[in-house]
Amino acid sequence: MEFLTNYGLFFAKTLTFVVAVFIVVSLIVSAGGRGKKSEKGHIQVSKLNEKFKSLREALQHAVLDEDQLKIFEKDEKKRLKVEKAELKKSAKEKSKKDVAATEDEYKKRVFVLNFYGDIKASANESLRESISAVLTLATPKDEVVVKVESGGGMVHSYGLASSQLARITNKEIPLTVCVDKVAASGGYMMACVANKIVAAPFAILGSIGVVAQLPNFHRLLKKNDIDYEMFTAGEFKRTVTMFGENTEKGRDKFVEDLEDTHVLFKEFVSEHRPQVDIAQVATGEVWFGRRAKDVNLIDMIQTSDEYLLDQLDTADIFEVEFALKKSLPEKLGMAAQVAVERALLSVWEKSQLNRWF
Repeated sequence: MEFLTNYGLFFAKTLTFVVAVFIVVSLIVSAGGRGKKSEKGHIQVSKLNEKFKSLREALQHAVLDEDQLKIFEKDEKKRLKVEKAELKKSAKEKSKKDVAATEDEYKKRVFVLNFYGDIKASANESLRESISAVLTLATPKDEVVVKVESGGGMVHSYGLASSQLARITNKEIPLTVCVDKVAASGGYMMACVANKIVAAPFAILGSIGVVAQLPNFHRLLKKNDIDYEMFTAGEFKRTVTMFGENTEKGRDKFVEDLEDTHVLFKEFVSEHRPQVDIAQVATGEVWFGRRAKDVNLIDMIQTSDEYLLDQLDTADIFEVEFALKKSLPEKLGMAAQVAVERALLSVWEKSQLNRWF
């Protein structure tokens, strides 16, 4: 018993020390950041051509025997030598050609962006900065590929994300959206802005509809003799509430607003994809990739990897990402969030062991 008491005191002291150190470090970091001009983040660019080349070379070294590898490396050196000579010759000839001929030899560039959307479309800031960076360099001869993964969320947030993508098409730069898993509701609102939508066979698309739900605790408060008062100016400043008593008039107005939002959503999709029968697809339903192509929600069945690999030999492919700068508390919060999500996912997976899709 004495051992447990001593151990408890030791544990409490240790915990107190750790918390104190954490608070001191946080204050130092916070104080150090004051007075400095904070930067939102920075652009990270990686050339995917080099990435895939490295993967291929690693596989060749693992698969080919020593003699085969020597032959391959010898042939590769010859190929590169010929290619270098051709480039040198081409560079000399370019100076003699007119501008139109030079433009014909332009090598296409593909800029790849990623958007992983939550209910608030929190990736909007990164998307905005990435697009701004790309637009400083891209031309109508290039292409922007955005890999979208989102089940939708807040109307205004995804409306903004869609407007960011529209900046690309407004510059007449070809825009392709690739969907490997899901682009539903707000996610599809983003996708339909593109000149071309490419989706994996079992990606989920559609959900062109609007939903809103909230609990109401009025009866619970009334049962416990708790008053809830809300003061507004304007008849429909607040239509429905979580704590007050909702009226039929308020509910009707709320539904009317939802219907109007749905109309705007349908008009938006029709404007960007006139080939879609909006009456058929704007029911709130979702379609898997193959079925989505049948109703013109997408243009092509293909994964994003396949789509990019097909252009590997004809274009320079760059992945562009804006990395937001995070404070120490944000980093610690994200670490805690990831730990909780992993724990919940582990519990869910164990509960699904005996279930089949």
